[in-house]
Amino acid sequence: METHDLSAERIVEAVDGVYLAELSAGENMSVQHFHIQPGASVPEHSHPHEQVGFVYDGALAFEVGGEEHVVTTGESYVIPADEPHAARAVGDTPVDGIDVFSPPRENPDWRE
Repeated sequence: METHDLSAERIVEAVDGVYLAELSAGENMSVQHFHIQPGASVPEHSHPHEQVGFVYDGALAFEVGGEEHVVTTGESYVIPADEPHAARAVGDTPVDGIDVFSPPRENPDWRE
């Protein structure tokens, strides 16, 4: 059994104001923590991974299929594999949450 914590060396800034940390990864899924500063955005992207997430603090607005979906503290979401989506923090506080990806996903760098 492996354990991991949310230590500073695991955190990467994938794009301005969006911080990601892979917590654990197995053969079939990975778990990632996200911290998004107020007003920061995740650019539109897609990936071959099913994504299930939970916001434990703040509010995150997703753009999926031309529709906006706001997910707030205590809510979860599912994004199908290969579905283009974007997200942005809404409100005056950072957004913190957890994403689970299947199959496993490494931290992206959207600046590349």
